[in-house]
Amino acid sequence: MHEGPVVVGWLLVALCGSTGLYCLYRAAAGPGRGARRPAGVEGAMGLGMAVMAVPGAGAAAPGQAYVVFFGALAGCSALLRARPAHRAHHVVEALAMVYMGLAMLGPAGHGAGGVPALTGVLLGYFALYALRTGALVVPVLPAPAAAGAGPPVAGGGTEPAERSPEVAAGCRLALSLGMLVMLVSM
Repeated sequence: MHEGPVVVGWLLVALCGSTGLYCLYRAAAGPGRGARRPAGVEGAMGLGMAVMAVPGAGAAAPGQAYVVFFGALAGCSALLRARPAHRAHHVVEALAMVYMGLAMLGPAGHGAGGVPALTGVLLGYFALYALRTGALVVPVLPAPAAAGAGPPVAGGGTEPAERSPEVAAGCRLALSLGMLVMLVSM
């Protein structure tokens, strides 16, 4: 899918693939079923994005395979037991990948670049989502107890880093940035 420089394609593969693997780890080691399913969907999304970003992936796997995979992922996302906004984001993300798969089909889809207006709307959505989610990645640190106290430690609570909301937001941020790059390169 990625039509830009080869190095950017491989960087996308590294970003999306590592994020996908980490999300699958979160899904397997997650504290509860409610948190594991969205992490599993994010993991599948990341790995699917990594495969699609491999330079020359359009020749190796036809666009129909991506359409089917991400279409099924959109259906799974719609059935998630997550907050409605979180579930809707997963559906939009999967449908955006279906759209990119259709664009890979060439003239049978909507041309090599897709529909410019739809691509623009998706670019705007993922840019705003990345900005909003980026703000969640930075944890709010408590004020020091005493004037002579040292600097606070990030994640200073007792919650392990793997279960902190910042880590989940970081995964969603990485995938949203990957989506932006893939959409720009269409």
